[in-house]
Amino acid sequence: MTVSPPSDWPRISSAVFCDDASAEIDWLCKAFGFEVKLKIEGENGVIEHSELVMGDGLIMIASTQRGDRRKSPRSIDGANTQSMMVYVADVEAHCERARAAGAKILVEPKTSDYGEDYWSDLTCEAEDLGGHRWWLTQRLRG
Repeated sequence: MTVSPPSDWPRISSAVFCDDASAEIDWLCKAFGFEVKLKIEGENGVIEHSELVMGDGLIMIASTQRGDRRKSPRSIDGANTQSMMVYVADVEAHCERARAAGAKILVEPKTSDYGEDYWSDLTCEAEDLGGHRWWLTQRLRG
């Protein structure tokens, strides 16, 4: 049985865990244009839960200091724990915005064309403050 999500939530959303979740939230808003929908702080400023939105997308950010086994990429030698893909209207502009905010651009905007029966995207790969990887993607054909 499929149950509908709450009306203000996407069917699928991702959560990432950060050593300094407050700084990460501020940075994601500045670098990628997210907006804070909800931020719940616990003792000593630990982010217990947060929700950031961009259009109809939602991502959750929480602190690694919550006392459970969640880890940030930085805490495990920079291993890529997941990659987030965000469709944007202008990859070049988003890439420059992220770079200006201090993102490490791992892959400059490049086109991936899967043939005329499929799609073509322009994508930039950026690494955020916590070491998470983001694919900023613009659909060119499809």
